[in-house]
Amino acid sequence: MCKSCGCHISPDTDKSTTRASKHDNSKIVDVHKSLLEANRRQAEKNRHHIEAMGAVAINMISSPGSGKTTLLEATIDRLGDRLRIGVIEGDIETERDAERIRKKGVPVVQLTTGGACHLDAPLVHKGLHELEALAHEKSGPFFDLIFIENVGNLVCPATFDLGEHRRIVLLSVPEGSDKPAKYPAVFSTADLFLITKTDLIKYFDFSVKEAVSEAKRIKPSLESMEISSKTGDGLDEWCEYLESLCN
Repeated sequence: MCKSCGCHISPDTDKSTTRASKHDNSKIVDVHKSLLEANRRQAEKNRHHIEAMGAVAINMISSPGSGKTTLLEATIDRLGDRLRIGVIEGDIETERDAERIRKKGVPVVQLTTGGACHLDAPLVHKGLHELEALAHEKSGPFFDLIFIENVGNLVCPATFDLGEHRRIVLLSVPEGSDKPAKYPAVFSTADLFLITKTDLIKYFDFSVKEAVSEAKRIKPSLESMEISSKTGDGLDEWCEYLESLCN
């Protein structure tokens, strides 16, 4: 739960606030709506900033353990010589994911939220400036791709535009194929649906057909791919998709 997105507010809390306002005639201010509007304005600024850096930004959203960082490592291995890649890592605590990416030799910034269950546009704005500074130390401020690895969560990140150009939701085989139906908001806002850890499909009761069908029921235009970072299956298609965004 986090206090910045309103997910800590229960229905009872909302009701008590409404009752109190009826007695004291106070004005009800929709803080959540104001917060999202402020975030939207900053997200637009972020988008312009990213484009001025020559880049396309990708917001990666998933539950913890879906394989976001492992996929980034495999992507850098395949595309690092052809595309200039930068990474912003989002986590509640630690720099462990950033340390893994740093070993790949690309600029990476770790954003720790200190408890918040998602990244927001102001925090990413700070990360962009730090990423730009790191790039200057190498060969200049320009990028082709900037990956934003969001905090592991299928709920709150769906609400917050970070200034990305593409939003990608990942679902790993061990999580189960029913997740699109259970978490529709994130699938309704995504541009691409990645089913990860497909090398494990023989060990789990996971239906690719069900997962894709449920996702497309929520958003008919949603593209999907199946990937295993371990075996390399699907990585060619994934990398072709990324390169097409940069052309």
